[in-house]
Amino acid sequence: MSGQFDVVVIGGGPGGYIAAIRAAQLGLATACIDDGVTPGGKAAPGGTCTNVGCIPSKALLQSSENYEQAGHGFAEHGIEVKGLALDLARMLARKDKVVRQNNEGILYLFRKNRIAFFNGRGAFEGGAENGWRVKVTVAGTEPQTLTARHVVVATGSSPRALSVGGAAVPFDNRLVLDNAGALAMPAVPKRLGVIGAGVIGLEMGSVWRRLGAEVTMLEMLDVFLPGADEAVANEAWKIFTRGQGLAIVLGAEVREVTQAGGGIAVEYAAQGAAARRVEFDRLIVSIGRVPNTAGLAAETVGLELDARGAIEVDAECRTNLPGVWAIGDVVRGPMLAHKAEEEGVAVAERIAGGHGHVDFNTIPWVIYTAPEIAWVGCTEQQLKRDGVDYRCGQFAFAANGRARALGDTRGFVKILADAATDRVLGVHVIGPMASELVAEAVVAMEFHAAAEDIALICHAHPTLSEAMKEAALAVGKRGLNA
Repeated sequence: MSGQFDVVVIGGGPGGYIAAIRAAQLGLATACIDDGVTPGGKAAPGGTCTNVGCIPSKALLQSSENYEQAGHGFAEHGIEVKGLALDLARMLARKDKVVRQNNEGILYLFRKNRIAFFNGRGAFEGGAENGWRVKVTVAGTEPQTLTARHVVVATGSSPRALSVGGAAVPFDNRLVLDNAGALAMPAVPKRLGVIGAGVIGLEMGSVWRRLGAEVTMLEMLDVFLPGADEAVANEAWKIFTRGQGLAIVLGAEVREVTQAGGGIAVEYAAQGAAARRVEFDRLIVSIGRVPNTAGLAAETVGLELDARGAIEVDAECRTNLPGVWAIGDVVRGPMLAHKAEEEGVAVAERIAGGHGHVDFNTIPWVIYTAPEIAWVGCTEQQLKRDGVDYRCGQFAFAANGRARALGDTRGFVKILADAATDRVLGVHVIGPMASELVAEAVVAMEFHAAAEDIALICHAHPTLSEAMKEAALAVGKRGLNA
């Protein structure tokens, strides 16, 4: 069996399936190849994000937050909960249901947009007249060959394994867990270790701490959340360590990882101190991700990869091969689902003769802890480093009426604006619903707004978004509620 298409997308994660949908909307005959399957063998498009990343982690984060609120937060509201119990199996089943609903939603969108979907592995087979041949291998069937004028590679990334003494510590998802294993522990471990205190490590550590685990995080870097604004990182450190009991060790060099009884032992040294040995029931390794290019047969067609194994692309996601594009985690730039989606749309529009555009300066970042952390644009330390003259406005949620009513007044909104033009250069939020609040900042920056523009907009009262307005007012030293 074979098929001829205008566009073949290899990978059905956020970048891939969105690229396929947009290409189909633009009238291009489109196919998408993805090898994701459920434990029952059904097609499970959506990539890491949908299946073992963004979606299931947020489901567990919400469930664990509800559990913690029932145990500790509801009393303040006059709600007494007796006989509180955790049904972890049911919680995990709900998470799996959410994932499956998203899988089915993607399959529906493929049908709606008349996209040919192949549930298998895609790899380059060679060139074809005016395009490329792509081999699709589906378990239990003969390989199929598709031909396409354009190929979009959107194969995503995989978790990076820990290396100790030059040897990799393999994931077995029993004792040493990657992101998939971290989302599927059948019981709450008494002692949980996390290697890496970045976004994924913090989110997974937060989930299991709320459910009752003693969590110790070992971070190689000497600074906490170096990509975030320093004021936000400092506030987060206080909340996570003092307020929530996460044990976070900075400058931790892992020297040995061994099995110990029924658990795992880690030997590490931190910031020149003597080596320590700690034992955990489970160990999550969250030290970054690597591009998925193995199995693409890139060498067959001469597709260029960089030293990290990522596909080399230009500013418009073109590879060194005519008609071959690459997007998302498999190329340069932040490994974020929404970045991949924007690149997918832009590439589809370029293939159709349009002018797709992605502004890397306005891609938001979010950490779904409690409180949430979100930002867009420059941090204060970046502006100082670059010698930019700026003004800063900050407003604490402690002075926000809606935050008080919610019972969560942690954190603040911080706006950085150019001292001469007042143009917004960066916005940083730590607090309730930060992931939603940052969208206003992204819109403002996309339209090159000044801080005064945000300050002059009427925000509904009482809302958390008023903190954004107040921070903008504070840039001009005319805050009203602080």
